[in-house]
Amino acid sequence: MTVIIAGAGIGGLTLALSLHQAGIPVRIVEQAEEIRPLGVGINVLPHAVRELDELGLLADLAATAIPTAELAYYSKRGQLIWSEPRGREAGYLWPQFSIHRGALQMILLEAVRARLGDGGIMTGRRLVAAQQDSAGVRIDLADRHGNPQGSLEGDVLIACDGIHSTIRAQFYPDEGPPIWNGAILWRGVTEAKPFLTGRSMIMAGHEFQKFVAYPISLAAARAGKAVINWIAEKKFAPDHQWRREDWNRPGDPADFLPDFESWRFDWLDVPDLIRRASAIYEFPMVDRDPLPHWTRGRITLAGDAAHPMYPIGSNGASQAILDARVLSEAFLREGIGEAALKAYEAERRPATAAVVAANRANGPEQVMQAVESRAPDGFDDIDAVISREEREETARGYKRIAGFDVETLNARPSIVQVAGAGS
Repeated sequence: MTVIIAGAGIGGLTLALSLHQAGIPVRIVEQAEEIRPLGVGINVLPHAVRELDELGLLADLAATAIPTAELAYYSKRGQLIWSEPRGREAGYLWPQFSIHRGALQMILLEAVRARLGDGGIMTGRRLVAAQQDSAGVRIDLADRHGNPQGSLEGDVLIACDGIHSTIRAQFYPDEGPPIWNGAILWRGVTEAKPFLTGRSMIMAGHEFQKFVAYPISLAAARAGKAVINWIAEKKFAPDHQWRREDWNRPGDPADFLPDFESWRFDWLDVPDLIRRASAIYEFPMVDRDPLPHWTRGRITLAGDAAHPMYPIGSNGASQAILDARVLSEAFLREGIGEAALKAYEAERRPATAAVVAANRANGPEQVMQAVESRAPDGFDDIDAVISREEREETARGYKRIAGFDVETLNARPSIVQVAGAGS
């Protein structure tokens, strides 16, 4: 009995490792000829780090990633709104990691190749269509030029093929393109001096103009430097012309740097980070509406194919990792078939829909917009602008929605109950 996975991103690779751990045969189909470490920085939250730990990857992550110690929100003037400890500093049994997305993908890829062997991933093959019957599924494959490359058969198919998922489009042909919320993100990486704790993640500004920054390289930190991942965000009018999102689209500083020229704070020089970036990428902030169903028979969706969400609250990769673990547990409990896919969807679809909705409402970052609305010219006392109770409840509420409040996470049993997967 074989599970076919379409897509070798973070979700697909984590699922492959999880299924292998559970003793379930798996094959991955990936359209790229060569899987390369693309992207910039991401955060992996403690509930997802726990799952990677139970897959035996904690040491590999800890060897390259920054264990995030603090999350802090600032106004556009660099005034502190809210700060809280993160990871083990906040009492979690697992760290929060800030890491280059490509580095995380390569850690997962190397583990997949080591555990599944060279035949575990079929590269240079794009999923064109899928058919199924009561016995199993068959997927038709093509190369990047569209030339047919045969087919592959298995018991179930898990589509981990991203926001432009072929299978999602096959299920919902009238859905249309991803939904743009009016914001454009410019992302880059810059080597600079450490700021604040040296392991801080900061967000400054408000809903219509924001800057995010955090270090992502442990090697640089050990040398007294910082490799800082940053995101500059601007929100435009709904009729602003935008281009299809693409991690490889070069960004032009002239499009956004002038808006950040005055953002020179005592603890961070924003325009300097932008000017000295090794590369800048641009893409619009998009998601999709939650679906009424992910599963049809022996085929289901996972990760961004199922629930693409705004990059607010650092939840995209973490939720894909959770998908993989819940799906693996469902296979162990229900067997490799439709019952498991339905059980997985019943648990994960409502949970991720809640995160999508929370992110559309600006997630925990709504405290920044509240301060901008109430005190656009700055403040002398943050408590007079927004109470500590309101700030605390905003942070706690989002953690509950996204599934990583500290008490619940530390106390719950492992999702996947197999030898070597925690307790």
